[in-house]
Formats: sequence, C-alpha cells, structure tokens
Amino acid sequence: MVQLSEIWIYPVKSLGGIKLQKAQVTDRGLEHDRRWLLIDENGMFLSQREHPELALFLPEIIGNFLKITHRMQLETIQFPLQQSFSEAETKIDVMVWEDSIQAYEVDSVVSDWFSRILGFSARLVYMPEESHRKVEAKYAVTQADINSFSDGYPFLLIGQSSLDDLNFRLKKALPMNRFRPNFVVTGGDAYEEDSWKEFTIGELTFFGVKPCGRCVMTTVDQEKGVTSGKDPLRTLAKYRTSGNNVLFGQNLIGSGTGLVTVGDAITILISI
Repeated sequence: MVQLSEIWIYPVKSLGGIKLQKAQVTDRGLEHDRRWLLIDENGMFLSQREHPELALFLPEIIGNFLKITHRMQLETIQFPLQQSFSEAETKIDVMVWEDSIQAYEVDSVVSDWFSRILGFSARLVYMPEESHRKVEAKYAVTQADINSFSDGYPFLLIGQSSLDDLNFRLKKALPMNRFRPNFVVTGGDAYEEDSWKEFTIGELTFFGVKPCGRCVMTTVDQEKGVTSGKDPLRTLAKYRTSGNNVLFGQNLIGSGTGLVTVGDAITILISI
C-alpha cells in the first residue's frame, strides 16, 4: 500500500523545514508553508541558490509564534504566526521569479536580526490573505489555483523509492531534505509519482501537474549551509532529464481543504 510517510513545511522560503505528523491543506499549500520570505533591498527574493547559508536558519512553531534559530550562532528570534496589518501600513512589491506579489514587512526588528547575521541587508515579509499569486495558467487545474512564495506550485511530492534509487547510484547517499518536499510517500515504485495525474491522500484530492525541475539548491548540505559538490544534479542528469531540465519529484495542485496525516493512504485515480 502506498501511504504518506512524511509531511514537511518551510515557513520561510529557503530556510530550514519543519517535519509534521499532520497538516492543514489550504487553497495555496500547507498551512504556514512559505508564507514568509526574505528579500533584498530591491525586493527580490533570497534563496539558497545564491546564499546556501540560509539553510542554517531553523524554524520552529511554538504556540502561536514562529521561532527562528541560527544553527551555528544559536541566536533566536520569534514573531506571531498570525499578524494583522493596518491599512496604514505600506505593502511592499516583492519578486519571486517573474511574479510580483504584495507583502508586508513582518517587523523592522526581525529584518535587522536577519541582516546582522547574514551580513547584508535583508527584510522578512509576509504574504497576506488578500495577495493572490496565481499558478501558471499552462499547469493550473482551475483559474482559481493560487500559490504561496514557493517557486511555482502549492505542493511537492517525492516517493521514498525514488530517493532510494537515486542513492543507489550515488557514491554517497543523500537525505530527503536536499529536495525539500511537502509530502514523502512510501510503498510505490521508484518514480511512480511521475505518472500520477489524479489521486487522493486520505480524503483529499490532488493533481500531479508538472515534474519538478531541480536546481543547484539540491547540492546544498542542509546541515552545514554550504554547497557540497555537483551531486545529485550530475547523477540525475544522466537519466532524469527532459530538455534542459533535471527532474525529481512531482508538483501538485490540491482540490479542497482539510487535514492530511502521516499514514494516510494514497489512492491513485488517474495515471498515465
């Protein structure tokens, strides 16, 4: 039986993740997943592609607060998960790839904390409910499909068997956190998720809309915050390519809201 074995969220895009036993599915992804974003002085998003040291910031949900700890310096800061912003506060236009999204700065004190530790100017912003970032029309299931600050899609799923197969080909096995999935599933064949067009996790329906093209972030050691060689991209490029893209994992869009729990059964409705 194919079942859900891990659930992950990454509250601040490109920072560390949080492993959960259950999570609420919302219209733009898992609750609290990538609703926060670090931007530079020009409003452009920051990521581990250029700043692998972002992996050293570890998030933790404590009550109604999101706490961030720096793995090496052991400094912490926290701020509310639910923030209300007045109409008097200025929205900031931020860029994630080609998308311009309106967001609010969480707090100048929080931004200063990140800037001091990183050694360059950074601001932490939050995507409010009224900001709707649409999924690319070519891959959307409906015109209403929206996304958070993730690269392009609300959810990413990877089969454990797929990682096992990749690790068999590598000189040194890599952990799943190199690939930053929301859902990990067990019980299926390697790369079986490539073919899932419509399926359920528990009672909720999801659509596989696009294989995930991988980038240099997969070469970042998430424990050390440094790039560590050319794998897994070098090995994946030998057998997992489409055009110029190296593929690993499946991007998803959900239908409806509700709870998913580790151990939920995966039922395939349509595959190709």
